[in-house]
Formats: sequence, structure tokens, C-alpha cells
Amino acid sequence: MNAQADNAAPAALSVDYVDPAQLPALLADDHVLAIFGFQTGNAAPPTDDPRYLQVGLQADGAAMLEVWRSPYPVSSGRDANGMAWASDGALMFGALQVDEASHGDITGASEHAYALVQRAPAAHGYPHLLRIWNYMDAITEGEGDDERYRRFCVGRARGMGAINTGTLPAATAIGRVDGVRVLQVYWLAARTAGTPLENPRQVSAYRYPRQYGPQSPSFARAMLGAPGSALPLLLSGTASVVGHATLHGDSTHRQLQETFANFEALINAARAHSPALPQHFGAGSRLKVYVDDAAEIPAVRQALATHLHADVPYIVLHATVCRHDLRVEIDGVHGA
Repeated sequence: MNAQADNAAPAALSVDYVDPAQLPALLADDHVLAIFGFQTGNAAPPTDDPRYLQVGLQADGAAMLEVWRSPYPVSSGRDANGMAWASDGALMFGALQVDEASHGDITGASEHAYALVQRAPAAHGYPHLLRIWNYMDAITEGEGDDERYRRFCVGRARGMGAINTGTLPAATAIGRVDGVRVLQVYWLAARTAGTPLENPRQVSAYRYPRQYGPQSPSFARAMLGAPGSALPLLLSGTASVVGHATLHGDSTHRQLQETFANFEALINAARAHSPALPQHFGAGSRLKVYVDDAAEIPAVRQALATHLHADVPYIVLHATVCRHDLRVEIDGVHGA
């Protein structure tokens, strides 16, 4: 790979969904920061490139790759902890795959992962976490505080240590349905801090009451890049939650309506800081739609057509959302 860009270069990132047939060309492109495949089983293309991560979620329809591109040359590698990384002088991609059994359980695995996440980006010169994704098997398995997502939140907080709510990254935590007990964590970090955003319709996740577990989730609802950067708005996993409560647990269609109402409020909050940000999803947006019940995917696609303009690229993934009464969740990026 080529040398990194000048440290003063403004962060910039574009996100696209492309045909897997393009993978060889993408791997040969030193402006590609990261590539994600969404397919279960053993169909993943063979590559040990640290920029590539196979996520065990099955895409509906034709398989697609998610590609992060940079305007700057990218360097990449793996460290002694098994962390894959790639950086361009302004942004850093990092990924960990942590075997749960090697750390006792999901709590130990998440504590281990987040202790590394807290240290590694800064050690590479990218101290500001902007966005994190967490994928784990059977996220809602277990009752009460033994639920795997709640235990993950405990481990995450232990690994993070003292939590500064003013610097929390945007995040997603989604359940895979592949039966593989490996915690996948990947992230985007920067040399310059972004602006974490909250949704005026929702209680901040880090202030959830005790009924959701012994440790509140630790993330912001969205992240804006630093002034002068060319980053899209980074949207956390968003669902039919108002205040802190799930709404419309009996209706996927109404949950989608509430989800898009949350996005509208969140984008308006972002536009208070960045008025040039488009008010609605469009050709500069990219969305991942996680659907809990695979049988509902056709109906979800039909409903999405009423909420999204035809020029909005998105992929639909069969996944488990982190609450039993949530049927669908959406994350993504939004820009010009």
C-alpha cells in the first residue's frame, strides 16, 4: 500500500453497495478503506486482506458488498492482537473477531474487544471513535439480566472504563443468526473529533432506566464529522423507540413508520449543526435494513418503497434486533 496522506488532510469517505464480482478490483485499489460481505455459510470469497470482513448476516436477494472509499492512499495490516486495520491519514478502519469461548462468554469477549478498541485507534494516531458496529450470535437469548445483549453491554462498559457521554460514538448492535459464537466488532476512527448527536424524540441510550439491564448501552444516536470534513452523517441503529419504550410491537409496518419519524428528527438535529445536510434520504444515503423475521422481508421491502425515494440504495439483511419486541432496525449514512 502507499504511504498515508498528510495528517492535515480533511477526513472524507464514500460508501457504496457493489456486486461481489468487483472484489478483485476493489482489493487492488489502494483507495479502498474497507469492504464488507454479507453472506452466511462458506460462500465468502477467499482473501486475507485486512480491509475485508465477512459478516454472518444473510442479505436478501443478490449478494452485495459494502465498500468504504477514501480520496487518499490507504495503508493496512494486522497487529499482534489480531486486529485488522486500514488508514488513510485522516480515518482508520479497525476490526476484531473475538471467540467468546476464549474469554468465558459474551461478557468477557465484549470486555476484551472494547479494551482493545479503547487503546488501539489512539495508538495508531486516530484517537476519536466515530462509529462502531457490533455483530453477535443470538443477541436476545437468555432471560432478564442473563440476556446476551445485556451481558454484552456489561462487558462493553467494563472494557471502555470511565465513560464520557460527550464523546460516545454512534453504534449498532445486531444479532447474527448463524450460530457462530464469535463477536465481530468494527469501527471508524479519526484524527479529529466529530460531534455526537442525540434524538429529541428519544431518551439517550446511556440514560436508559434499569429495566433494560444493569448497564445502559453506550452510544450516541448519530455522529457528524468535524467541520471541514467530507464525511456523511453516521446513523446509529434506529428503530421504533420513543422515549425509551418500544412502540407498535405488534406491527412491522407501524414500527417502520416510527423508525422514519426518528430519522426525520435526527436529521433535523444534525442540520442544526450542518444546514447543508439534505433534509431527506436521497442518492447520497446508504441504508442497511435489519429484519427480524425473514418471512416479513417482502412486506418490509414493499413498505420501504413508501418511505424511500427510488434513488436511495439499501440492502436488507435477516438479523435479530436487540429487543424481542423490535421487528426491524435501520442504520446507515446520509449525505449530499
